[in-house]
Amino acid sequence: MYSMSKKRYALVGTGSRAGMFIDALTTTYHDSSKLVALCDLSQIRMNWYNQRIQKRAGLSAVPTYHAEQFDVMLRETHPDVVIVTTVDATHHIYITRAMEQGYDVITEKPMTTDVEKLSAIMHTIDRTGKSLRVTFNARYEPIHTRFRELLLQGVVGKPLAVDFSWMLDVRHGADYFRRWHREKQYSGGLLVHKATHHFDLVNWWIDSYPQAVFAMGALQFYGKKNAEERGERYSYDRYTDVPEATHDPFALSLHAKEENRGLYLAAEEETGYLRDRNVFGEPITIEDTMCVMVRYRNRVLLSYSLVAYSPWEGLHVAITGTKGRLEMDVADTIPDLFSHGETPAAVQKPTPSSKAVRIRVYPTFGTPYDSAVTEGEGEHGGADTVLLSHLFSPHTIEDPLQRAASHIDGAASILVGIAANESIQTGQQMIIDDLFQLPDKGMHKQK
Repeated sequence: MYSMSKKRYALVGTGSRAGMFIDALTTTYHDSSKLVALCDLSQIRMNWYNQRIQKRAGLSAVPTYHAEQFDVMLRETHPDVVIVTTVDATHHIYITRAMEQGYDVITEKPMTTDVEKLSAIMHTIDRTGKSLRVTFNARYEPIHTRFRELLLQGVVGKPLAVDFSWMLDVRHGADYFRRWHREKQYSGGLLVHKATHHFDLVNWWIDSYPQAVFAMGALQFYGKKNAEERGERYSYDRYTDVPEATHDPFALSLHAKEENRGLYLAAEEETGYLRDRNVFGEPITIEDTMCVMVRYRNRVLLSYSLVAYSPWEGLHVAITGTKGRLEMDVADTIPDLFSHGETPAAVQKPTPSSKAVRIRVYPTFGTPYDSAVTEGEGEHGGADTVLLSHLFSPHTIEDPLQRAASHIDGAASILVGIAANESIQTGQQMIIDDLFQLPDKGMHKQK
């Protein structure tokens, strides 16, 4: 039993992503942490999590507060830290209000969705001196960590160019077009909501901040117009309990998973939110095909692409420098990825619960070689387990690779996506300092 007084946490936003934090605080870290309150627009969702807490952890129900009672919750429960897992476009509301009342904050990525909201957060941090931690779990994935280790070892020398392609398949990618994420006013689009992971990884790997961004993007696969141009017609706006959608390969039934039944289907009348909208319906205001070019302060150039309708899911990234090239491939399936010759021994063959991964080093004057990677236990190759330990462990955890992400890291990541959105809209290159001035690299430290 951990003897010191427990650190107190309140959580706002009880959608599916909240489960990772709620489970950790009420099970693994219960001896040193206490979840003191839940806050949400939906009482049904909060009740569902309380039932889960009682069933899984054997604990009493946590006090619940409607979103309008957020300030009341803070006054009555006195948390040490507030965890924000609401819709992306509302993160700034709860971050700033918590800090103004004296509380540190942990927020899900992306930190926020536009420059105005970013400025509000950063000014509040400067004024209050409170800490904001952004949960970039991608930094904790073993393959991404190994990639950074190799770069720090100097295998490519000074990085000069980054080529990064991410493929979302028609299961994962399509899901963004069923949910609130499909409207840019809520998510900032995939260049903010999803690519924030990828831009943060690049910033972290090359140890620099973005300077200029140019982008192109379009909605080319999903949406009513694209479907009709292919000769497809849909009579339904959602999937659950719609007989016509029975054989639609994109259909999602909210009856299939307990979480979807409890958090979304049961709460529809209360919230009006539909979790299973037709991906070929309206409105959809985000892109599904994106290309971005970035120049960094250290003169590294990035070429990035994201598609959300690929037959397979994964990534290819390569960093070329003054002494060589470092490549990484990740795939859930590898039917063609390594089709030239036999699959290398260093590649981890996929199983139902793991990915196929490969890291290869190409010295400029030398023999190429593979670097093996061992996946961890748990979600995202073990990343979530390690992230949660960094967030909630009562003991100091060494972080030589600087995986803990600060509010500056959060800002540097979303500014690429925000600038890319502006570039798509205007057709112009965007200068980051014209949007928001980040400090010099190394001037901040995570508390």
